[in-house]
Amino acid sequence: MNARTTGLRIVAPAAACEYSKDPAIRRSIRLRPGKRVAYGRVIMTMSAPETRDRREAAYRPCVGIALFNRDGLVFLGQRRGQAAAAQSWQMPQGGIDKGEAPLDAALRELHEETNVSAGSVTLLGQTDGWLTYDLPREVLKRSWKGRYRGQTQKWFAFGFTGDDDEIDIERPAAGTQKPEFDAWRWERLSVTPDLIVSFKRPVYESVVAAFSGHVTWRAPA
Repeated sequence: MNARTTGLRIVAPAAACEYSKDPAIRRSIRLRPGKRVAYGRVIMTMSAPETRDRREAAYRPCVGIALFNRDGLVFLGQRRGQAAAAQSWQMPQGGIDKGEAPLDAALRELHEETNVSAGSVTLLGQTDGWLTYDLPREVLKRSWKGRYRGQTQKWFAFGFTGDDDEIDIERPAAGTQKPEFDAWRWERLSVTPDLIVSFKRPVYESVVAAFSGHVTWRAPA
């Protein structure tokens, strides 16, 4: 019995797999997703497979950006088309291009999503390691065609030394990029985990712990 030929994944103890080599048992089994089938002491659970096994899929490397203003608040954008959702706010993030350094990717993504240029920020810090989250199955089916099971992120904290009128979410990167956000605001870093979708919340809690010391940052006069 083979998941590749039947289109089903079979979860069973090793002994059960050996027992199921009996031709009579193999012929008599009818596979139904989620159905438990017992033959003597053999119990097997059949379940429909995912588009791609999550264990085989990789994590997409990307960056996240916490942009602090002069009052120690961070930039949050509301994802386009999700104004009705309570947890529709997030900090800028995006994928790392092949051969691109994480810091360069962070500066590029910041510009592409907020219009803030590299000349208007100062680097305050970064996470020691990478923060990873898995996508829910319903999201996985429509994201990246199943190539990735989630994202692994390097986070950077920047201090914003420019003026708010530099921020332009309608025409980011001087209009060369499609808008990511419908609205934006400055918010306390500590409350960001409550404003993000639930599967990203543990990452945001780690970001809060890593960057909480930067809330006292103030731009040079």
